[in-house]
Amino acid sequence: MRRVAAELGAGTMSLYHYVRGKDDLIALMDDGLMGESLLPDNELPDDWRDALAAVARKTRQVFLRHPWALHTLQGETAVQGAPIGPNGMRHFEQSLAALEHAPLDTGGKLDLLAIVDDYVFGHVLRAGELRVRRDVGRDEAAAAIEFGMEQLRSGRYPHLEALSRDPAAASITDEGRAQQRFERGLQVLLSGATEGAGRAGSSG
Repeated sequence: MRRVAAELGAGTMSLYHYVRGKDDLIALMDDGLMGESLLPDNELPDDWRDALAAVARKTRQVFLRHPWALHTLQGETAVQGAPIGPNGMRHFEQSLAALEHAPLDTGGKLDLLAIVDDYVFGHVLRAGELRVRRDVGRDEAAAAIEFGMEQLRSGRYPHLEALSRDPAAASITDEGRAQQRFERGLQVLLSGATEGAGRAGSSG
């Protein structure tokens, strides 16, 4: 709290007048991100698949801009039992609105929202891993490459050795390629969303 107050050019006690402590501050940060994740009401497509895809893209964009957020706000350090904020409620409301006409029962819709969240956050975490690898020092990168090449020369990994010689493998860490993979996977996920899921009017 002292550090935040210093960044704001305010006194620590002045900050406590607005925010009771670290947990409240983290909850407000989380709700701020949920606000960024909202689509304007007039931009939510009519088709439920397009609508949910738009929500997923917006959420991914926000967390890519704030790569620290998943670990800090959604991980082990998240505030336990914190009430959902107004923007969080609006985001959940918008997600439910996106699925209003989907042929799924309530359980199926909630499952689908959780699955899409898992997919989006998984992509964000992978992007963070790739960013860390790109940012490692030259000596660390050289040592890692040399270790990998030594393992490949052992002959124990023929498929990996063949992959290392394939020019297509070099593009796996490209951000444009990552965007294409996200879109491809998202469309596959939504296309199969009603297969084996609880449909509206079914017993389960």
